[in-house]
Amino acid sequence: MQALRIAATGMDAQQTRVEVISNNIANMSTTAYSARRAEFADLHYQQLKPPGAINSTSGLVAPAGVQIGLGVRTAAVAINMQQGSLKQTGGDLDIAIEGDGFFEVALPSGEPAYTRDGSFKRTGEGLIVNSEGYPLAGDITVPFDARTITINANGDVFAYFDGQTAGQQIGSITLTSFSNEKGLEAIGSNLFRETAASGPPIPGVPGLEGRGVLRQGYLEESSVDVVQQIAELIEAQRGYELNSKVITAADQMLGATTQIR
Repeated sequence: MQALRIAATGMDAQQTRVEVISNNIANMSTTAYSARRAEFADLHYQQLKPPGAINSTSGLVAPAGVQIGLGVRTAAVAINMQQGSLKQTGGDLDIAIEGDGFFEVALPSGEPAYTRDGSFKRTGEGLIVNSEGYPLAGDITVPFDARTITINANGDVFAYFDGQTAGQQIGSITLTSFSNEKGLEAIGSNLFRETAASGPPIPGVPGLEGRGVLRQGYLEESSVDVVQQIAELIEAQRGYELNSKVITAADQMLGATTQIR
């Protein structure tokens, strides 16, 4: 009776799907969060009669075989890199990426990490950092006596001082792209890390070579579609219930077998 084990893999798959959906809903307000989607694949098959086998009685080729599936498994949890809508905040260090690309920040270990969360701050020394305190690549420092700063679409950062009409460029923000963004490793805090699947980072100027442009005073919102997530949650719940009914039916069949006298 393989039905018990097959239904158990189905329940496990639907549980994984619910966990992914719940994480999406929990991050519906997270800046620049990219929704995830659970992907599944069928397991091995019992080849009771392989397709194309020779019929022993007639010597003819069987047009179809007998293959019994053994269940389902989680193949991947894919990231949907669809851009979220841009929300105006008015913050001089709130920066949204309109298009493809990631900001690069330095972890305490010195290793680079990548994010689309552009809610930056400045330290007491004027260094531009993210919400965790990790410095933005380029170590851009805002002078303490700067009246305002502006960041253009190509990443050039200008500081304006009292008594001066022209701005002084204090640095440039670059964007990093990858050949396979879905291959990045999520490490929490809206950060990703390079992997062999993502390919090496390709830094460059915003607006060039397919990279997006920067929008100062905006932040990218989460790409989670709550209505769609709720619909998928209901579907996953029904799938879990159906697999549990298969287990109940298989148990009743086994019970009937043991009661035969």
